[in-house]
Amino acid sequence: MPTIKVLSAGAVQSMVEALGREFERGSGNKVDLTFNTAGWLHDRVKNGEAADVVILSESIIAALDRLGLFVPGSIVNLGRTVTGVAIREGAPAPDISTPAAFKEALLNAKTVSYTDPKAGGSGGIMFTAMLEKLGIADAIAKKAVLGQRGAEVAQLVADGKAELGTTFISEVLPVKGAKVLGPLPGELHTANTYTAAVHAGSANRATAEALLRALTDPATGDRWVAAGLEPAFR
Repeated sequence: MPTIKVLSAGAVQSMVEALGREFERGSGNKVDLTFNTAGWLHDRVKNGEAADVVILSESIIAALDRLGLFVPGSIVNLGRTVTGVAIREGAPAPDISTPAAFKEALLNAKTVSYTDPKAGGSGGIMFTAMLEKLGIADAIAKKAVLGQRGAEVAQLVADGKAELGTTFISEVLPVKGAKVLGPLPGELHTANTYTAAVHAGSANRATAEALLRALTDPATGDRWVAAGLEPAFR
């Protein structure tokens, strides 16, 4: 049986891992999973990294598709997740009900965690742009505790190394000790859609396509919702 190599962004990791392992057991094929930031994986795929299935943000998949890197007709949206605010379980909850309140909470926090934009994480890139818009980028940078990926941001909050954290809700939910306080409020609300495609260089296209069907099976929709993702295929 062939091994299916999957390169995936971390925002959908919990569901891709769970359904990938179920696909392994049901099909007999091995699924080799690699998770990292969307930016890091974009560069790897663009520079010739071999893969069977690639799962990245919708915009990055579209950019790579323009280079002819995917099997025509294989692109499918998996789900959408929103950026949320995380605190340590049991910690006092600041007011984040409005953009002004969230800005005040950021300024009052001793430490703030988010993904390092230089690592290529979608969440960190969007959050730093938001800080610039709010006019507090320099103030927050001085007390930032950066993670390489969203899961690291949530872990830093759970461990008490950061008072507030912001990353995709789907990356916070699996981390014990971290609590989702809520999504970014009002006009600060941000979301990202994650999309899968079969790599044009895949030697196992039929099996890769079968894996995509498993990932987008409508019967799994409720599980995607529970994982903090709005499925695109219901």
